[in-house]
Amino acid sequence: MDMQWFVERDALAAHLGIRLLDAEPGYAKAAMDLTDNLKNGAGIAHGGAIFSLADLALAVASNSYGKLCLAVSATISYIKPGIGKTLYAEAREVSCGNKMATYAITITNDADEAIAAFQGTVYRKNTPYTKETA
Repeated sequence: MDMQWFVERDALAAHLGIRLLDAEPGYAKAAMDLTDNLKNGAGIAHGGAIFSLADLALAVASNSYGKLCLAVSATISYIKPGIGKTLYAEAREVSCGNKMATYAITITNDADEAIAAFQGTVYRKNTPYTKETA
């Protein structure tokens, strides 16, 4: 499924170097190289950068049905320090109704270790949102 257009419209994702690896209805996988400008004072991935990576995966997975979805709630738990060369966020749909949908996003490093767990809920507007309507 081509959701690259969605990511290309996201200026923050571009600024952070987030790239889309895979997308299917209700699913997305994104990656972000852990450069020095994405690290905090302790030399590990900044929590805001990790959150932004997970949020982009949520946005792609939820909007992949062609219906505009906007986050109404998001929480994150940091499990391990964000270290390594590349971080990945994989979003999986937990539930999807007419108005609300929930997603679980796992953030891992390049050693495939979970470093954070993110849960997001979106409101599904009754508005078409595709490459053609965006």
